[in-house]
Amino acid sequence: MTDVLTFSAGGYRFIPSVFQYSAGVAAEPGWTIVHARFKEPPPLPEGLLRIEDHLKGLDRPITALCACELRSPRPFNDAGFLAFNQGYVEPLRRFGIVKDSINPIARSNVCPAANPPAEPSLYAFSYTIPARADGSPSFVIAGSGEAREGFKTYRERTIRIGEQSPDAIREKAQWVLGELERRMAALGVTWQQATATQVYTVHDIHHIIADEIVARGAASGGLTWHFCRPPIDVLDYEMDARGVATEIILQ
Repeated sequence: MTDVLTFSAGGYRFIPSVFQYSAGVAAEPGWTIVHARFKEPPPLPEGLLRIEDHLKGLDRPITALCACELRSPRPFNDAGFLAFNQGYVEPLRRFGIVKDSINPIARSNVCPAANPPAEPSLYAFSYTIPARADGSPSFVIAGSGEAREGFKTYRERTIRIGEQSPDAIREKAQWVLGELERRMAALGVTWQQATATQVYTVHDIHHIIADEIVARGAASGGLTWHFCRPPIDVLDYEMDARGVATEIILQ
């Protein structure tokens, strides 16, 4: 049974994971999640300041922030990813969101294969606002690549490492889809309640769209394919999902 904790200051519950992100979030009764995307993704430090200003304008605290979608210039190795994540969480500690290495904020961090940003940037974010207690559930499932969770290196726990054949991509996708479903079950939501499903890969996925993604209901709100690589240099395939009633674009 996957543990789920409540972040009362934000109005949502979350699945604890590693220090840099949670595995997923869902709004508590009386709250709903809004998804906001920047038309032009700002560098990460600027983006966090813009989030803070946006939430202030809504009379919401910074603790209402529940998910981030990042874009990085290129995939990291294990050491580079650790260093990046240590810098990423410091502002969240100052905001009072991350405490004792428990981070409630869900996250995706991928690397555009074409026209990458010059530095890590903030593509989108999600936050909670008040809503009717009996409203539809809203949630964000964090990005997952084809690496089993654990404390070993990514090279040790990546599925079909170094393989990009159609069969290997299928096996990677099966594992990722199963992991997203495990997280959804922990939060009490399903694919039928998802409004967006995103896949991140530079490899061909046409042979798995119908029977691995659509057939299980994972494209109930459509499927968005981002021509991006996962953030670790040995990974090939990543997905995330969300179910929200409101989507906005910030200029």
